[in-house]
Amino acid sequence: MLIFALKRLAVAILVALFVSAVAFTALRLSGDPALAIAGEGARAADIELVRKTYGLDRPLAVQYFSWLSTVASGDFGESLYFKTSVTALIAAKLPTTFIVGALAIVFALALAIPLGVLAAVYQGSIIDRFALAVAVAGQALPNFFFALVLMMIFSIQLRWLPVSGSDTWAHFVMPVIALGYFVTPPLMRLVRAGMIEVLGADYIRTARAKGLSTASVIFKHGLRNALVPVVALAAVQLGILLGGSIVIETIFALDGLGYLAYQSITHKDFPVTQAVLLLLSLIYVLLTLCADLLNAFLDPRLRVAA
Repeated sequence: MLIFALKRLAVAILVALFVSAVAFTALRLSGDPALAIAGEGARAADIELVRKTYGLDRPLAVQYFSWLSTVASGDFGESLYFKTSVTALIAAKLPTTFIVGALAIVFALALAIPLGVLAAVYQGSIIDRFALAVAVAGQALPNFFFALVLMMIFSIQLRWLPVSGSDTWAHFVMPVIALGYFVTPPLMRLVRAGMIEVLGADYIRTARAKGLSTASVIFKHGLRNALVPVVALAAVQLGILLGGSIVIETIFALDGLGYLAYQSITHKDFPVTQAVLLLLSLIYVLLTLCADLLNAFLDPRLRVAA
């Protein structure tokens, strides 16, 4: 298990470095940071002075490794738009995005696993059709449209939940539902497919022949093996939720990392944009690493294959 973990960790580090290099290069190609720092209407001489002052006249590879060494020391620089430390800025926004993303994936799993199991156990029945209808609806509805529907019903008509903000737990209910329902369909279909395959396996028939209860066969012997691919997909979906919650954060006025990324890109705030992209890529890679390790724990065959 240790060798497997070290191999996965080495791959994760290489992927994170590659993503950071691509993001750094793409941002540099998208515009001139010196022009953004100098401001609109700046003279050519002023722009050139800014370029030399910030080292933007050096080769791109030199700039990247210089930025990477600075980041390794925990210094992300200062925001060009917000005029404050990038580290402090991200630290203030990150908890909101983490709370929404984590609760959304928990909501998605709490909805997808029972529906997927029931759909597999009662394959072809009205329960199966209902579960598939829930999945199709979740896949067909854009998350921003579903968020607006939730807002119309629970905030404007019923007045049960606040429209926007992030001051209390009630402000997170609709964003969590909107995001969680968006990633429920692939999880539910994967649970259903995995359970159908597992329930037809020889060892399940053997367990039933031994007289084990239906609940024991389904949950103890079947669900554990069916959840192996679900773990990996859930980690990927959580990374997508953390990095792609900008629309939901904007609709519900959640002051999180997604909205910060939108603002930094709009105002060409390169230090903040680079820091957000690096952080999200690291989180994504870390979640994938954790999923690999958990899958290896659940299924020892993966450790042997690696």
